[in-house]
Amino acid sequence: MKKYIAIRAVYILITLWIIATLTFFLMKQLPGSPFDEEKLALLPAAAKAEIYAKYSLDQPVWKQYVHYMGNLARADLGTSFFYKGRPVLDIILNRLVPSALIGVQAIVLGVALGLILGVVAALRHNTVWDAFAMFIAVIGVSIPNFVFAALLQYYVGMKWGLLPVAFWKSYSSSVMPSIALSLIVIALIARFIRNEMLEVLQQDYIVLAKAKGLSPFAIVWKHAIRNALIPVITILGPITVNILTGSLVIESIFSVPGIGSLFVDAIKMNDYTTIMGVTIFYSAFFVLIVLIVDLLYRVIDPRIRLAGGEK
Repeated sequence: MKKYIAIRAVYILITLWIIATLTFFLMKQLPGSPFDEEKLALLPAAAKAEIYAKYSLDQPVWKQYVHYMGNLARADLGTSFFYKGRPVLDIILNRLVPSALIGVQAIVLGVALGLILGVVAALRHNTVWDAFAMFIAVIGVSIPNFVFAALLQYYVGMKWGLLPVAFWKSYSSSVMPSIALSLIVIALIARFIRNEMLEVLQQDYIVLAKAKGLSPFAIVWKHAIRNALIPVITILGPITVNILTGSLVIESIFSVPGIGSLFVDAIKMNDYTTIMGVTIFYSAFFVLIVLIVDLLYRVIDPRIRLAGGEK
Protein backbone atom coordinates (compact mmCIF):
# COMPACT_ATOMS: atom_id res chain seq x y z
CA MET A 1 0.00 0.00 0.00
CA LYS A 2 2.81 2.44 0.88
CA LYS A 3 4.55 1.79 -2.43
CA TYR A 4 1.29 2.32 -4.29
CA ILE A 5 0.67 5.65 -2.51
CA ALA A 6 4.24 6.80 -3.24
CA ILE A 7 3.87 6.03 -6.95
CA ARG A 8 0.53 7.80 -7.08
CA ALA A 9 2.05 10.82 -5.30
CA VAL A 10 4.62 11.13 -8.07
CA TYR A 11 1.90 10.94 -10.71
CA ILE A 12 -0.08 13.60 -8.83
CA LEU A 13 2.88 16.00 -8.79
CA ILE A 14 3.49 15.47 -12.51
CA THR A 15 -0.20 16.00 -13.26
CA LEU A 16 -0.34 19.22 -11.25
CA TRP A 17 2.81 20.51 -12.97
CA ILE A 18 1.32 19.86 -16.42
CA ILE A 19 -1.97 21.55 -15.45
CA ALA A 20 -0.18 24.56 -13.96
CA THR A 21 2.02 24.91 -17.05
CA LEU A 22 -0.85 24.70 -19.53
CA THR A 23 -3.00 27.07 -17.49
CA PHE A 24 -0.20 29.60 -17.16
CA PHE A 25 0.50 29.88 -20.88
CA LEU A 26 -3.17 29.73 -21.89
CA MET A 27 -3.96 32.45 -19.37
CA LYS A 28 -1.37 34.71 -20.94
CA GLN A 29 -3.38 34.53 -24.18
CA LEU A 30 -6.38 36.22 -22.55
CA PRO A 31 -7.08 39.67 -24.00
CA GLY A 32 -6.40 42.67 -21.78
CA SER A 33 -4.43 42.84 -18.55
CA PRO A 34 -5.13 42.83 -14.81
CA PHE A 35 -4.95 46.64 -14.79
CA ASP A 36 -7.23 49.37 -16.03
CA GLU A 37 -5.35 50.36 -19.16
CA GLU A 38 -7.24 53.66 -19.49
CA LYS A 39 -6.05 54.77 -16.06
CA LEU A 40 -2.54 53.47 -16.66
CA ALA A 41 -2.35 55.54 -19.85
CA LEU A 42 -2.72 58.68 -17.73
CA LEU A 43 0.35 57.80 -15.65
CA PRO A 44 3.92 58.76 -16.60
CA ALA A 45 5.84 56.06 -18.45
CA ALA A 46 8.18 55.56 -15.49
CA ALA A 47 5.28 54.96 -13.08
CA LYS A 48 3.63 52.54 -15.50
CA ALA A 49 6.90 50.63 -15.92
CA GLU A 50 7.31 50.47 -12.15
CA ILE A 51 3.85 48.89 -11.75
CA TYR A 52 4.56 46.25 -14.38
CA ALA A 53 7.97 45.55 -12.85
CA LYS A 54 6.39 45.12 -9.40
CA TYR A 55 4.36 42.17 -10.73
CA SER A 56 7.15 40.91 -13.06
CA LEU A 57 4.94 41.61 -16.10
CA ASP A 58 7.78 43.47 -17.79
CA GLN A 59 9.71 40.22 -18.22
CA PRO A 60 9.37 37.67 -21.02
CA VAL A 61 6.65 35.07 -20.49
CA TRP A 62 9.12 32.26 -19.96
CA LYS A 63 10.84 34.18 -17.16
CA GLN A 64 7.45 34.87 -15.57
CA TYR A 65 6.75 31.14 -15.77
CA VAL A 66 10.03 30.17 -14.11
CA HIS A 67 9.45 32.76 -11.39
CA TYR A 68 5.90 31.56 -10.75
CA MET A 69 6.82 27.87 -10.66
CA GLY A 70 9.62 28.63 -8.22
CA ASN A 71 7.15 30.33 -5.90
CA LEU A 72 4.65 27.51 -6.41
CA ALA A 73 7.24 24.96 -5.30
CA ARG A 74 7.31 26.86 -1.99
CA ALA A 75 3.49 26.75 -1.79
CA ASP A 76 3.33 30.47 -2.65
CA LEU A 77 0.44 31.18 -5.01
CA GLY A 78 1.37 34.84 -5.32
CA THR A 79 -0.63 37.95 -4.56
CA SER A 80 -3.87 39.05 -6.16
CA PHE A 81 -3.99 41.88 -8.66
CA PHE A 82 -7.62 42.75 -7.99
CA TYR A 83 -7.87 42.23 -4.21
CA LYS A 84 -5.27 44.87 -3.32
CA GLY A 85 -2.26 42.58 -3.16
CA ARG A 86 -3.76 40.03 -0.77
CA PRO A 87 -2.13 36.57 -0.90
CA VAL A 88 -4.11 34.29 -3.18
CA LEU A 89 -3.87 31.40 -0.72
CA ASP A 90 -5.51 33.51 1.99
CA ILE A 91 -8.31 34.54 -0.37
CA ILE A 92 -8.99 30.91 -1.32
CA LEU A 93 -8.99 29.76 2.31
CA ASN A 94 -11.40 32.55 3.25
CA ARG A 95 -13.74 31.50 0.43
CA LEU A 96 -13.36 27.79 1.13
CA VAL A 97 -15.84 27.49 4.01
CA PRO A 98 -19.04 28.41 2.07
CA SER A 99 -18.08 26.21 -0.90
CA ALA A 100 -17.09 23.30 1.32
CA LEU A 101 -20.26 23.59 3.38
CA ILE A 102 -22.71 23.48 0.47
CA GLY A 103 -20.59 20.87 -1.32
CA VAL A 104 -20.33 18.47 1.62
CA GLN A 105 -24.02 18.89 2.44
CA ALA A 106 -24.95 18.21 -1.18
CA ILE A 107 -22.84 15.04 -1.31
CA VAL A 108 -24.05 13.69 2.06
CA LEU A 109 -27.69 14.42 1.20
CA GLY A 110 -27.34 13.06 -2.32
CA VAL A 111 -25.59 9.84 -1.30
CA ALA A 112 -28.01 9.17 1.57
CA LEU A 113 -31.20 9.74 -0.44
CA GLY A 114 -29.77 8.08 -3.55
CA LEU A 115 -28.78 5.00 -1.53
CA ILE A 116 -32.24 4.75 0.01
CA LEU A 117 -34.03 5.19 -3.32
CA GLY A 118 -31.75 2.72 -5.10
CA VAL A 119 -32.11 0.01 -2.45
CA VAL A 120 -35.89 0.44 -2.25
CA ALA A 121 -36.18 0.32 -6.04
CA ALA A 122 -34.16 -2.89 -6.21
CA LEU A 123 -35.98 -4.62 -3.36
CA ARG A 124 -39.36 -3.53 -4.79
CA HIS A 125 -38.47 -4.18 -8.40
CA ASN A 126 -41.26 -3.54 -10.94
CA THR A 127 -43.51 -1.91 -8.34
CA VAL A 128 -44.69 1.66 -7.83
CA TRP A 129 -41.70 2.24 -5.53
CA ASP A 130 -39.32 1.24 -8.31
CA ALA A 131 -41.11 3.54 -10.76
CA PHE A 132 -41.07 6.43 -8.30
CA ALA A 133 -37.33 6.07 -7.59
CA MET A 134 -36.47 5.95 -11.29
CA PHE A 135 -38.74 8.93 -11.96
CA ILE A 136 -36.73 10.93 -9.43
CA ALA A 137 -33.51 9.72 -11.08
CA VAL A 138 -34.68 10.79 -14.53
CA ILE A 139 -35.74 14.20 -13.20
CA GLY A 140 -32.37 14.63 -11.52
CA VAL A 141 -30.45 13.89 -14.71
CA SER A 142 -32.75 15.85 -17.02
CA ILE A 143 -33.17 19.13 -15.13
CA PRO A 144 -30.00 21.28 -14.87
CA ASN A 145 -29.18 22.30 -11.32
CA PHE A 146 -29.49 26.01 -12.13
CA VAL A 147 -33.10 25.48 -13.28
CA PHE A 148 -33.87 23.58 -10.09
CA ALA A 149 -32.15 26.37 -8.14
CA ALA A 150 -34.42 28.99 -9.72
CA LEU A 151 -37.50 26.90 -8.85
CA LEU A 152 -36.31 26.60 -5.25
CA GLN A 153 -35.77 30.34 -5.06
CA TYR A 154 -39.24 31.09 -6.36
CA TYR A 155 -41.27 28.58 -4.38
CA VAL A 156 -39.28 27.90 -1.21
CA GLY A 157 -37.73 31.34 -0.90
CA MET A 158 -40.16 33.88 -2.36
CA LYS A 159 -43.59 32.24 -2.38
CA TRP A 160 -43.42 30.21 0.85
CA GLY A 161 -40.74 32.26 2.61
CA LEU A 162 -39.16 29.23 4.26
CA LEU A 163 -35.51 29.97 3.42
CA PRO A 164 -33.43 32.97 2.29
CA VAL A 165 -33.58 33.52 -1.47
CA ALA A 166 -29.92 34.51 -1.75
CA PHE A 167 -26.88 36.02 0.00
CA TRP A 168 -24.81 34.46 2.77
CA LYS A 169 -26.28 35.56 6.08
CA SER A 170 -26.61 32.41 8.20
CA TYR A 171 -26.57 28.63 8.00
CA SER A 172 -30.04 28.67 6.46
CA SER A 173 -28.53 30.38 3.41
CA SER A 174 -26.65 27.15 2.64
CA VAL A 175 -29.70 24.88 2.55
CA MET A 176 -31.16 25.69 -0.88
CA PRO A 177 -27.78 25.71 -2.70
CA SER A 178 -27.01 22.30 -1.17
CA ILE A 179 -30.38 20.89 -2.24
CA ALA A 180 -29.93 22.23 -5.76
CA LEU A 181 -26.50 20.60 -6.03
CA SER A 182 -27.65 17.31 -4.51
CA LEU A 183 -30.27 16.55 -7.17
CA ILE A 184 -27.80 15.12 -9.69
CA VAL A 185 -26.06 13.12 -6.93
CA ILE A 186 -29.36 11.57 -5.84
CA ALA A 187 -30.16 10.62 -9.43
CA LEU A 188 -26.80 9.02 -10.23
CA ILE A 189 -26.45 7.14 -6.94
CA ALA A 190 -30.03 5.83 -7.11
CA ARG A 191 -29.59 4.48 -10.63
CA PHE A 192 -26.25 2.85 -9.91
CA ILE A 193 -27.37 1.29 -6.62
CA ARG A 194 -30.57 -0.06 -8.18
CA ASN A 195 -28.78 -1.67 -11.12
CA GLU A 196 -26.00 -3.12 -8.98
CA MET A 197 -28.40 -4.38 -6.30
CA LEU A 198 -30.52 -6.18 -8.91
CA GLU A 199 -27.39 -7.92 -10.19
CA VAL A 200 -26.00 -8.71 -6.74
CA LEU A 201 -29.29 -10.17 -5.49
CA GLN A 202 -29.04 -12.83 -8.21
CA GLN A 203 -25.58 -13.99 -7.18
CA ASP A 204 -24.95 -17.46 -5.72
CA TYR A 205 -23.70 -16.19 -2.35
CA ILE A 206 -27.02 -14.36 -1.83
CA VAL A 207 -28.90 -17.57 -2.59
CA LEU A 208 -26.61 -19.40 -0.14
CA ALA A 209 -27.21 -16.77 2.54
CA LYS A 210 -30.96 -17.23 2.12
CA ALA A 211 -30.55 -21.00 2.36
CA LYS A 212 -28.67 -20.60 5.64
CA GLY A 213 -31.71 -18.85 7.05
CA LEU A 214 -30.24 -15.37 7.41
CA SER A 215 -32.76 -12.60 7.88
CA PRO A 216 -33.58 -10.34 4.92
CA PHE A 217 -32.06 -7.41 6.82
CA ALA A 218 -28.75 -9.24 7.29
CA ILE A 219 -28.66 -10.37 3.66
CA VAL A 220 -29.26 -6.85 2.35
CA TRP A 221 -26.98 -4.89 4.69
CA LYS A 222 -24.15 -7.39 5.24
CA HIS A 223 -23.91 -8.90 1.78
CA ALA A 224 -25.83 -7.12 -0.97
CA ILE A 225 -25.20 -3.45 -0.25
CA ARG A 226 -21.46 -3.82 0.37
CA ASN A 227 -20.91 -5.42 -3.02
CA ALA A 228 -23.30 -3.01 -4.72
CA LEU A 229 -21.32 -0.05 -3.33
CA ILE A 230 -18.12 -0.97 -5.20
CA PRO A 231 -19.03 0.72 -8.51
CA VAL A 232 -20.66 3.59 -6.62
CA ILE A 233 -17.35 4.32 -4.88
CA THR A 234 -15.79 4.56 -8.34
CA ILE A 235 -18.13 7.34 -9.48
CA LEU A 236 -17.97 9.28 -6.22
CA GLY A 237 -14.77 11.01 -7.37
CA PRO A 238 -16.22 12.47 -10.58
CA ILE A 239 -19.48 13.27 -8.75
CA THR A 240 -17.59 15.22 -6.09
CA VAL A 241 -15.68 17.19 -8.70
CA ASN A 242 -18.91 17.83 -10.62
CA ILE A 243 -20.40 19.24 -7.44
CA LEU A 244 -17.53 21.71 -7.20
CA THR A 245 -17.64 22.74 -10.84
CA GLY A 246 -21.41 22.90 -10.72
CA SER A 247 -21.15 25.23 -7.73
CA LEU A 248 -19.69 27.88 -10.06
CA VAL A 249 -23.20 28.57 -11.35
CA ILE A 250 -25.05 27.79 -8.13
CA GLU A 251 -22.88 30.15 -6.10
CA SER A 252 -23.60 32.93 -8.58
CA ILE A 253 -27.36 32.27 -8.46
CA PHE A 254 -27.51 32.28 -4.66
CA SER A 255 -24.79 34.94 -4.21
CA VAL A 256 -22.63 32.59 -2.16
CA PRO A 257 -19.16 34.05 -1.46
CA GLY A 258 -17.37 30.82 -2.31
CA ILE A 259 -14.52 29.69 -4.51
CA GLY A 260 -16.78 29.35 -7.54
CA SER A 261 -17.77 33.01 -7.52
CA LEU A 262 -14.13 33.94 -6.81
CA PHE A 263 -13.04 32.08 -9.94
CA VAL A 264 -15.67 33.78 -12.10
CA ASP A 265 -14.69 37.23 -10.79
CA ALA A 266 -10.99 36.50 -11.33
CA ILE A 267 -11.60 35.65 -14.99
CA LYS A 268 -13.63 38.82 -15.50
CA MET A 269 -10.84 40.94 -13.97
CA ASN A 270 -7.93 39.06 -15.61
CA ASP A 271 -6.55 38.44 -12.13
CA TYR A 272 -3.80 36.09 -13.31
CA THR A 273 -2.55 34.87 -9.96
CA THR A 274 -6.05 34.20 -8.61
CA ILE A 275 -6.98 32.29 -11.78
CA MET A 276 -3.86 30.17 -11.39
CA GLY A 277 -4.43 29.65 -7.67
CA VAL A 278 -8.04 28.52 -8.01
CA THR A 279 -7.20 26.26 -10.97
CA ILE A 280 -4.38 24.59 -9.05
CA PHE A 281 -6.64 24.24 -6.01
CA TYR A 282 -9.36 22.56 -8.05
CA SER A 283 -6.83 20.30 -9.74
CA ALA A 284 -5.21 19.28 -6.46
CA PHE A 285 -8.63 18.55 -5.01
CA PHE A 286 -9.55 16.44 -8.03
CA VAL A 287 -6.44 14.25 -7.97
CA LEU A 288 -6.70 13.90 -4.18
CA ILE A 289 -10.31 12.71 -4.49
CA VAL A 290 -9.30 10.22 -7.19
CA LEU A 291 -6.55 8.86 -4.91
CA ILE A 292 -8.98 8.52 -1.98
CA VAL A 293 -11.49 6.72 -4.22
CA ASP A 294 -8.80 4.30 -5.39
CA LEU A 295 -7.81 3.57 -1.79
CA LEU A 296 -11.43 3.04 -0.78
CA TYR A 297 -11.88 0.76 -3.75
CA ARG A 298 -9.00 -1.38 -2.51
CA VAL A 299 -10.46 -1.52 0.98
CA ILE A 300 -13.93 -2.54 -0.18
CA ASP A 301 -12.90 -4.97 -2.93
CA PRO A 302 -10.31 -7.51 -1.66
CA ARG A 303 -9.73 -8.78 -5.20
CA ILE A 304 -7.79 -5.61 -6.01
CA ARG A 305 -5.55 -6.04 -2.96
CA LEU A 306 -4.86 -9.67 -3.86
CA ALA A 307 -4.09 -8.73 -7.47
CA GLY A 308 -1.56 -6.17 -6.23
CA GLY A 309 0.09 -8.63 -3.85
CA GLU A 310 -1.35 -6.96 -0.76
CA LYS A 311 -2.84 -8.62 2.27
